[in-house]
Amino acid sequence: MLRVEILGTPVDLVNLEQTLDWIAEKISHPQPHCSQIITTNPEAVVRAQTDPALKKALQECELITADGVGIVWAVDLLTPHKLKDRVPGSEILPAAFERFGPRLRVYFLGAAPGVAQRAAEAARTRWNIQVCGVQDGYFTDEAAVVQAIRQAQPDLLVVGMGERQDTFIHRHKAVLGAKVAIGVGGMIDVLAGEVRRAPRWAQRLKIEWLVRIATDPKRWGRFPRLLQFVRLVWASKLRRPSGV
Repeated sequence: MLRVEILGTPVDLVNLEQTLDWIAEKISHPQPHCSQIITTNPEAVVRAQTDPALKKALQECELITADGVGIVWAVDLLTPHKLKDRVPGSEILPAAFERFGPRLRVYFLGAAPGVAQRAAEAARTRWNIQVCGVQDGYFTDEAAVVQAIRQAQPDLLVVGMGERQDTFIHRHKAVLGAKVAIGVGGMIDVLAGEVRRAPRWAQRLKIEWLVRIATDPKRWGRFPRLLQFVRLVWASKLRRPSGV
């Protein structure tokens, strides 16, 4: 597995199948602490420039996949390597459920009250996974949530808590008791039927992010980070010696 660096944050050059193989290895041969997956995107890279906790989580993460097409572009521009495609959480999660099925013990954490429960039930019905715990993201006793996860001993901890998810996992992964933990953003809402993914044509053209921003006013405030990412990447490129 080859790891490169984009604006001081790492990215692993893996595809979806390699990601699933990595998960299988961690489930079969678990580490002393939880192995974390971060699906990084331009917003996360920009936030990490001023958020020490997120930057540390990224730098110490066991597997970092390219969630956004902007990361694929940046890898191509700033490194001698290429990524054929992104590996977002919206693809990792259903693919993992499909591959491991009833062998997989999953804990769902995040979203609004009741949503994670509906997502868990939908995933259990569709893929026959084992649901070993559910908790919404509106909790106040973090220690109690961590203890509940530890007692459940999931193979896969699925965390959908927006910008909090990756630092939450990193902060507690030594004691979570999960074999693998992944931040999945709004995927719990998708599984629960609360929101829909962008149309297939947008996914094929790799502009799913643009459709989401254009159709959801709540996301409009995120657009400046995307512009800042482009500026930072080009500035980094221009600072490099010719041919590097």
